[in-house]
Amino acid sequence: MLSIQIYDGKQANEIADLFYSAVHHISPEIYNKKQQDAWAPPPDYEFWKARLEQKQPFVALINNRVAGFIELDADGHIDCAYTHPDFQRQGVASQLYQYLLEQAYEQKLNRLYVEASLVAKPFFEKQGFTTVQQNKVNRNGEILINFSMEKWI
Repeated sequence: MLSIQIYDGKQANEIADLFYSAVHHISPEIYNKKQQDAWAPPPDYEFWKARLEQKQPFVALINNRVAGFIELDADGHIDCAYTHPDFQRQGVASQLYQYLLEQAYEQKLNRLYVEASLVAKPFFEKQGFTTVQQNKVNRNGEILINFSMEKWI
């Protein structure tokens, strides 16, 4: 059974590992090994702990394991949205997004926006986001393609 909660500091390492695993699970035909390594180097747990304390993501749990997480900034920016490879294609991201959307309504936000990877773009399109522009991001010397997307709510 999936439950969603606000971030708990004890989850920092598990979330950092989830991020690393999710990126490195992407098909190399989409983002090659060098791009994956640039996007998600081995986790710096102190960096992640500080980042997560500031971001306070929404965390999906299945059997006490972190199955995914999503972040909502005060201005409507979705900074991270990742699902652990063991739980992909099971509705985790959709349930996290629905929870985030409820929070956005409560906060009276009128716009959500995200920089979606090639992998995440179809998910956000399904949620009603439109593409504003394609971006080429230099991450640790590698060029990664992502898309600025938005949704008015």
